Amino acid sequence: MGHFGIEKTLSLLKEKLFWPHMKRDVQRFCSSCIVCLQAKSTTKPHGLYTPLPISNAPWVDISMDFILGLPRTQRGKDYIFVVVDRFSKMAHFIPCHKVDDANNIAKLFFQEIVRLHRLPKTIASDRDAKSLGTMLRAILKGNKKSWDDYLPHVEFAYNRVVHKTTNMSPFEIVYGFNPLTPLDLLPLPDVASFIHKEGTSRAELVKNLHERVRNHIQSQTKNYAKYNNKGRKEVVFNEGDWV
Repeated sequence: MGHFGIEKTLSLLKEKLFWPHMKRDVQRFCSSCIVCLQAKSTTKPHGLYTPLPISNAPWVDISMDFILGLPRTQRGKDYIFVVVDRFSKMAHFIPCHKVDDANNIAKLFFQEIVRLHRLPKTIASDRDAKSLGTMLRAILKGNKKSWDDYLPHVEFAYNRVVHKTTNMSPFEIVYGFNPLTPLDLLPLPDVASFIHKEGTSRAELVKNLHERVRNHIQSQTKNYAKYNNKGRKEVVFNEGDWV
């Protein structure tokens, strides 16, 4: 399930389970979880928060970053190449070697991103991708020699839970449905649930879904900027200034 905090854990549990005082129990559990506490970043950047333009579809505009300083695994991996779609918030966590040069990174980018999605129009650094660094370090901390074995499971869990900016899971935004989990495999599948009740085509369904997501991101971005800019001053840089 991952260590993604109270709201995401609660949202995921509500899909299949219910018990009295569920929210209280989840709050207590997450509040006492060392990994969850370590995964929270408390550092605020200087200057005002400036949102990037909102995308119209998945994997058109992306953010990427590198998580360095990880212990070397048995396969020789010692850092993570993180790529995040700014529209759906879907992320890919790609284990790498420290000695990988630009050519190898470009090759990985094509194999792991372009092959699955498309060539992006814009690439930003140090945005959504960097914010995941603290979380990944905390989750993988106890698996120093084999953290690359756990990385695909962390990626799946992250893309399966609801993101607060979009109010949907990244997987659902990109594909139009959520993937099956072990809980879904317990009962026999309800075939009727896979058919859209109004007979809307998959393409139309996804198109409407993306429009809703974009509107929700726009609203959340305004609220996020307003909240994070409280007590902060705009920093203006002139040519020649040290930054």
